[in-house]
Amino acid sequence: MSDLIQLEKRGHIAILTINNPPANTWTAASLRALMATINDLNDDANIFALVVTGQGEKFFSAGADLKAFADGDKANAGDMGRLFGEAFSTLQAFRGVSIAAVNGYAMGGGLECAMACDIRIAETQAQMALPEAGVGLLPCAGGTQNLPWLVGEGWAKRMILCGERVTAEKALQIGLVEEVVPTGKALEKALELAEGACRQSPSAVARCKRLVMSARDARSHVDGWRMERELFVELFDTEDQREGVNAFLEKRAPEWKNR
Repeated sequence: MSDLIQLEKRGHIAILTINNPPANTWTAASLRALMATINDLNDDANIFALVVTGQGEKFFSAGADLKAFADGDKANAGDMGRLFGEAFSTLQAFRGVSIAAVNGYAMGGGLECAMACDIRIAETQAQMALPEAGVGLLPCAGGTQNLPWLVGEGWAKRMILCGERVTAEKALQIGLVEEVVPTGKALEKALELAEGACRQSPSAVARCKRLVMSARDARSHVDGWRMERELFVELFDTEDQREGVNAFLEKRAPEWKNR
């Protein structure tokens, strides 16, 4: 793993810290490390939730280092665009619950990283933007797709086309984040939510997440309901289903096996 990505495990929770000061920018090495880390966590049956945050007190992540694009090299741009897309797509597909603890500026690829998570908690001083068009670029790692889903077309256009930066409070108002907390408290709140996720059946959570994400597809409600029923029945092939029901009936806490 690259030193640019730090990983800590606390019980069933993994904490991933973007560690490239001063602005926690993404590089080819850190994007590859992110993918490798998520794939390893997917294979770790003991991990149910993931919290992503930035090192330090000012930046969650400022996105890409623009020096990487200064020479106008088209092949390099293609490679970096592919890496950004694959890395954040891998994060978005993490089988458990992912929570972004936005502890400062989340700009460009930094905001795209946060949007690839299931839930976003922002500290009061945080600011968010997708400023790529202002430097002749565009968001290439899910920004143009995830932002309008979260905040609607109008605010997505304000942020992407007009370069509007939003505060944490405005992000809360428009649905970009789920909660705003005082400075220094995002990780604590994210861990609290992660603990709640860990009390759920990981087998059920993985399927629920798949169903929620499928609502973004151009499918009919009838297809979505059919998929719900199919995955509901599929859970009866898992140990977690039997453990969950029997633990409830026996009035004890379940012991999830993630299988």
